[in-house]
Amino acid sequence: MFEKRPIIALDFPDGDSVKRFLGKFPEGESLYVKIGMELYYACGAEIISYVKSMGHSIFLDLKLHDIPNTVEAAMRVLAELGVDMTNVHAAGGVEMMAAAKRGFGKQGILIAVTQLTSTSQEQMQDNQNIQTTLEDSVRHYAKKTAEAGLDGVVCSAHEVGLIKEATSIDFVCLTPGIRPAGSDCGDQKRIMTPRQARSAGSNFIVVGRPITQAADPYQAYQAIKADWNASL
Repeated sequence: MFEKRPIIALDFPDGDSVKRFLGKFPEGESLYVKIGMELYYACGAEIISYVKSMGHSIFLDLKLHDIPNTVEAAMRVLAELGVDMTNVHAAGGVEMMAAAKRGFGKQGILIAVTQLTSTSQEQMQDNQNIQTTLEDSVRHYAKKTAEAGLDGVVCSAHEVGLIKEATSIDFVCLTPGIRPAGSDCGDQKRIMTPRQARSAGSNFIVVGRPITQAADPYQAYQAIKADWNASL
């Protein structure tokens, strides 16, 4: 599975901002976008309906993490919204992830977060008290995600190889923290360019500010898309 379209992170505070942004793209251009906590909590399910009505695919990035029954019930609701992909935290455990899969059904792709790309090994060890390497933690979470029957994980592009080795070549790896060469890293710590992520084996990439804050978002999107799809 390889998605040719970079996923655009719609990290905006309200629906009007989203409409203005999407209006900068040609009519009929089918995008893959990420709707995260800020936007979903501000607009609710209406933003899902609006974006779907424009013909775009949606990765709903809410990172559910709760007791299994609660997550399963929540996933049933999200499945009814028609999103193409959503996620949970792998730290919730195999039982919770399996419950999420039951709730989401075959609606779309269900993945789990391993370690956030903003997390360094030192932070993980200090804040989470996981006294191993970051790579070992990510590998462990990926194997548990596969055990639960999910489609894949959210991870840094740096970790794709070890994840696929620990699971399977078909295990989906969605990688945020993607930046064009020479751009600002922001709050991301484990980043790659689109072409590097493709070479590493990523199936999906998520790009936010390099597109959403560009002077010409469509031009920036096309450049990133071309780099992502470049022949190796």
